[in-house]
Amino acid sequence: MTDSLRDQLLGLGFKPAPKPEPKSERPAERKPGGKPPGRPQHPARGPRPPGARDERRQHAGGKPGGNPSGSGAAPGNKATPQGRPGGQRGANRPARSREDIDLAKAYAIRAQREKQERIEAERLKQEQARLRREARARVEALIEGKTLNDPAAELVRHFPYGGKIKRIHVTAEQLGALNAGQLGIVQQAGRYLLVTAALLDEVEAVFPAAVALRVDPNATAEEDPYADPKYQVPDDLIW
Repeated sequence: MTDSLRDQLLGLGFKPAPKPEPKSERPAERKPGGKPPGRPQHPARGPRPPGARDERRQHAGGKPGGNPSGSGAAPGNKATPQGRPGGQRGANRPARSREDIDLAKAYAIRAQREKQERIEAERLKQEQARLRREARARVEALIEGKTLNDPAAELVRHFPYGGKIKRIHVTAEQLGALNAGQLGIVQQAGRYLLVTAALLDEVEAVFPAAVALRVDPNATAEEDPYADPKYQVPDDLIW
């Protein structure tokens, strides 16, 4: 027989046995520390070609986080000619006129002049103070040892000086000479000193402000009401 047993059985009407279905393969167990099998392995990324980042930014709106419209402006902000919100600052500010500039210059010139005047006034004040100190020093040297004040004098001679009423103790003889213009009074270091008329002239030539009393013998009683010692001044009116 040339036919095989299988062919003879098929000829007798037997049907071929059904083929067994293929068994599904179970996923291989993952080894510790390994990757799941069957997942395609991606090759390591190499350096990104030039221009790739810029191309992605163009698709995303010009910059990361931009809108897809490609306008390059952030949502909620309007693009301005200067590229900043709110437009150009000071664009509508009017230019300073010639009159404003001239006025500012005039103010600056006046301020500078007032400053120079204050400096000059202070300089003159200090200079005058220096001259007064030097003049008083010369007066002190001039009258040293030449004053005529008597510690035993009992009469009081009042006189106005510096807007206030002052007094000095003199003897009866000194009071007559003082009222006759033969003597005078000099103010020095807070004291009132009795000197001769000739010495009073020298003091006046050095420092006139130091002359506290020079009596005119021809003055009337109204002009010098304190010449007579009977006209006493209360102590509370004397400074």
